[in-house]
Amino acid sequence: MDFALTEEHKMIRQMVRDFAMKEVYPTIKEWDRRQEMNPEILPRMAELGILGINIPVRYGGQGMDYISLALACEELERVDTTLRVIMSVHMGLNSMALFQWGTEEQKQRFLVPQARGEKYAAFCLTEPNAGSDVAALQATARREGDVYILNGEKMWISLATKAHHFLVIAKTDPHADPPHHGMTAFIVTSDMRGVKTGDIHGKLGVRAGSTGWVVMENVEVPLENRLGEEGEGFYIAMSALDNGRYTVAAGATGLIRACLEDSIKYCHERSTFGKPIAKHQLVQQKIAYMQQWYDAAFLLVMRAGWMKNAGLRNTRETSMAKWYATDMSVQAALEAVQIHGAYGFSDEYDVERYLRNSKGAVIYEGTSEIHQLMQAGYALGLREDRPLRCELPAYDPEYWQAEASEIAVGD
Repeated sequence: MDFALTEEHKMIRQMVRDFAMKEVYPTIKEWDRRQEMNPEILPRMAELGILGINIPVRYGGQGMDYISLALACEELERVDTTLRVIMSVHMGLNSMALFQWGTEEQKQRFLVPQARGEKYAAFCLTEPNAGSDVAALQATARREGDVYILNGEKMWISLATKAHHFLVIAKTDPHADPPHHGMTAFIVTSDMRGVKTGDIHGKLGVRAGSTGWVVMENVEVPLENRLGEEGEGFYIAMSALDNGRYTVAAGATGLIRACLEDSIKYCHERSTFGKPIAKHQLVQQKIAYMQQWYDAAFLLVMRAGWMKNAGLRNTRETSMAKWYATDMSVQAALEAVQIHGAYGFSDEYDVERYLRNSKGAVIYEGTSEIHQLMQAGYALGLREDRPLRCELPAYDPEYWQAEASEIAVGD
């Protein structure tokens, strides 16, 4: 097994690092205090090409592999979780689902402009009364001829007021047994009549990001906007979560690194009892743990990325990476605040923001408790992955990086 990053990987990592540090970091505290998203962030990420980083060139993307996606997410969350959240919903939960499940016509209509950064995308699964219990969702879609009539409310939707395209999961058969067999996925656009959105304020963390709600009132969605077959919505949502959780895990790894690097810097600047706190053994213990957490999280993410590149089912491995990395990011942030002492309790230093931001990731895209149950199920032989109708394709650089004109008809 080769753990070395390619030159292309190193280039991507450095490009994203430079962007985040030079263009976002200087003003992130201001936007976090204002609880608003900097309107320049999405256009600049689009210009860099990272909003389609691992979408094939023929569909408007950069044609990079899944490891590149993880490295980008790590560098973005090293500066602020807001940036990685954009990648999670636009790329992981929406665009990669379109690439995996969409028809050629849907890819041309929706995926191409998303990969180019001309349109922004979001994922609508969670509702006011349905989170971990996906089967409890109440949004409905009733077919009438060549359209579906959608009604329902989605909550805690990242980019709700910024997105042009929404991937919505709704019930087409409320009486299905089991309930998840009655769910279907749809591509809904923000300009459809009956679609309303709004922002949520007063969040503990990710304050410089956009989080909101989406309400659908008798929205007419054309049949051609249905993603997959009727009744496949649950499987589409779960496959999307495999991709979204991968980006969350990679981002949480970056947050651990941020806590570690900031703490190391402070350890050499701050002195107590006549010597730098870097020489106090209990402080060293905290640094050692953070280094351990980062290394382990990084390796778990790289394993999941390698499996994605190979076209292997990775639900178990991605779940483990997400669970471990996000839990340890909270612990790393707590230790970073402790190392900074009273200064860590104010927003003069970034570790205060890291702690607030870290808490969200142990809740969304599968709570830590859900992932514990998943891992226990796998270990005890009580859970197994069933093949999906459409698996995420293995990374093939010749295909991913080829222009549409270079692809033979039928490929």
